[in-house]
Amino acid sequence: MTEPKNHPYATHLDIKFDPLTLIDVAQLAKAVTDPWYNQTLCKVNDSVVRLGVMQGEYHWHKHDNDDEFFFVLSGKFIVDLEGRSVELLPNQGFVVPRGVVHCTRAPEKSVILMIETAAIVPTGDE
Repeated sequence: MTEPKNHPYATHLDIKFDPLTLIDVAQLAKAVTDPWYNQTLCKVNDSVVRLGVMQGEYHWHKHDNDDEFFFVLSGKFIVDLEGRSVELLPNQGFVVPRGVVHCTRAPEKSVILMIETAAIVPTGDE
């Protein structure tokens, strides 16, 4: 694997909340000022739940060993795949299977939850 590239995203992989702790996603999202923000909220078994607050476009990437689940809380979130795009609106979710090249984008400020393995590298396997 090559040296990871620098990306202009605020990505926080630390686990912000321990078990038995109330997580107020709306309050957390409201405080975000970064255009593309990703924070690990909690760990559930071998997976993590991450909060994404974003507007703009992420880069094309893939995860060789990990599936990724996106669930939209507010806004509009688009998953571009080779040959098609999937638009997600509030209360809609989508799984990108491991090994599938994809690019995500949010044409307006959007709040999403992501569920993925704790070992995943959010920027992809480069």
